[in-house]
Amino acid sequence: MRSSSRFWHRPAAFFSFLLSLFAPAAARADFFPTPWLDVPYVTSSHDVVDAMLRLAGVGRNDIVYDLGCGDGRIVIAAARKHGARGVGIDLDSERIADARENARSAGVEGRTTFRTGDLFKENFSDATVVMLYLFPQINQKLRPQLWRQLRAGTRVVSNSFDMGPEWPAERTERVGDKTLYYWTIRNEHKKMAN
Repeated sequence: MRSSSRFWHRPAAFFSFLLSLFAPAAARADFFPTPWLDVPYVTSSHDVVDAMLRLAGVGRNDIVYDLGCGDGRIVIAAARKHGARGVGIDLDSERIADARENARSAGVEGRTTFRTGDLFKENFSDATVVMLYLFPQINQKLRPQLWRQLRAGTRVVSNSFDMGPEWPAERTERVGDKTLYYWTIRNEHKKMAN
């Protein structure tokens, strides 16, 4: 007991001890923590998901992107219920793994893609519909990128948070305690983004 107590008070020995504990784990990729998330993982209810897809008028010819897709439920519902193709992007690789498994379970893995990525570095220009459940400041930061990348006519729906006074919603809809916001990308938005 006495010798171990002296061990803890010798900085070089203590540091070596710590290295011996953590060095094997540090070599594994899963040792490193998940990147800092700007938005916490909060699921949308199935009623909200259905209402978002309905508000956007999703159909079989659509490519639905869910930015910050979590467990993939919006993309999966778009594929399963509306025949659309979908792409989910999330910064959290654990959520992406969940989304892929959920798509397999729903039998729509052939119509869905999920990838880990930073929304501000992603290209989603092939989307015809974009779904969001992000914080207001993230929506507003993302707004110029949406205007720049998306074609005129692309529909955007956000759960709970708007895009600020510079881009007022064309329509809103209440679902329980949630407000859904709807916009369409127009040519004037594309000019403002340049």
